[in-house]
Amino acid sequence: MTLSTIHCPALFITAPGSNHGKTTITAALARYHVEQGRKVRVFKSGPDFLDPMILERACGLPVYQLDLWMMGETECRRLLYEAALEADLILIEGVMGLFDGEPCSADVAELFSVPVMAVIDATGAAQTLGALAYGLANYRPGLKFSGVLANNIASPRHNEMIMQGMPPDLCYFGGIPRDNRFVLPERHLGLVQAEEVLDLESRMSAAATAIAVTGLANFPESVEFTAPEQETPPQLLSGIRIGVARDTAFSFIYAANLDVLRTMGATLIFFSPLADKALPDVDSIYLPGGYPELHLQTLQDNPSMKAALQMHFQQGKPIYAECGGMLYLLESIVDKAGNRGEMVGLLPGHAIMQNRLKGLGFQSAPMAGGVLRSHAFHHSLIETPLVPIAFGERVHNTSAGEAIYQLNRLTASYLHCYFASNPTAAAQLFLP
Repeated sequence: MTLSTIHCPALFITAPGSNHGKTTITAALARYHVEQGRKVRVFKSGPDFLDPMILERACGLPVYQLDLWMMGETECRRLLYEAALEADLILIEGVMGLFDGEPCSADVAELFSVPVMAVIDATGAAQTLGALAYGLANYRPGLKFSGVLANNIASPRHNEMIMQGMPPDLCYFGGIPRDNRFVLPERHLGLVQAEEVLDLESRMSAAATAIAVTGLANFPESVEFTAPEQETPPQLLSGIRIGVARDTAFSFIYAANLDVLRTMGATLIFFSPLADKALPDVDSIYLPGGYPELHLQTLQDNPSMKAALQMHFQQGKPIYAECGGMLYLLESIVDKAGNRGEMVGLLPGHAIMQNRLKGLGFQSAPMAGGVLRSHAFHHSLIETPLVPIAFGERVHNTSAGEAIYQLNRLTASYLHCYFASNPTAAAQLFLP
């Protein structure tokens, strides 16, 4: 059987580590090409929720994650192939440093033969930046390395010194000047959500203008993408109406998860625990993660929504809650300043926000219907008398995984599950 192939220009944006400006540059590059009238599809390597929100605003199209462990090669290949069918350009933003993690960004770029461009923060460095670029380009011989872009250039003279240290056989795309107009604001889980950055459009446009005078204004090389052999998930959710919480308090949700639920026949109806007074007419509830701790007063002062969720639970209908969604179902949340908000109270216990990261990493989640691959990333601890029905299993099994709780038809955990890793198991979370 001959598999279908298609060619599309593509570029993988990476760095030596976090905080070099990958998201800013990827968003700027996407916005630059969109302003030239091109259709740009953007992906984010890794399980991140926040960067894709910025990138989606930059390109105007949905942004999906690419992760070889969480979703597997076939699903990554499908997403890239389908994007290539409609796009003039594909951009992929890496996670952390190029070789960090197992699998790492370099594994994704190499598997799909996408050329790599490294963004390096030039703050406090000059000629040495060339050595960093040389190391990234040559550390793995099989990797297609297209060149390097310097970020946070202080002056034209600074740029000249960087060029002096650049190896002659390595492409230097140029430098992006240090400018507060480009900087994306951050908070404890990463970037501030796109819809909360009121001047995001002007920030991205200013960064796109800076891209226009670099070598990245030119198209990257074309890459061949191949359609994978795949099976359509069974119609296990045919006729099922699922209410999905979606607002600034509950926004950490994989676009691919919604696709899987729809593909299995579900009808999705979105609602806001912040603004709505009642639940839509649904069979099941999906409460994703997010920032409930930033909206304690509003969530506390919406007793109608809390009562609606309690009634849904008492009727024996399914509720699936991840991370922030689970915190909302507890009796209370206490934020870092000591402010307490009374929550829904379906789960006995309380959540207390911490100043440091308390959970991170990939885990396999043994749910009632099967194992789902998942990821955890949280700054809170919970105190509950509930006994977990299971625990996530870390990839390298270095310590105990996250607890999974079940109370009647309510399933809750810190884990963010990727439904395409096991659609049948995902369906069981929502079946009445």
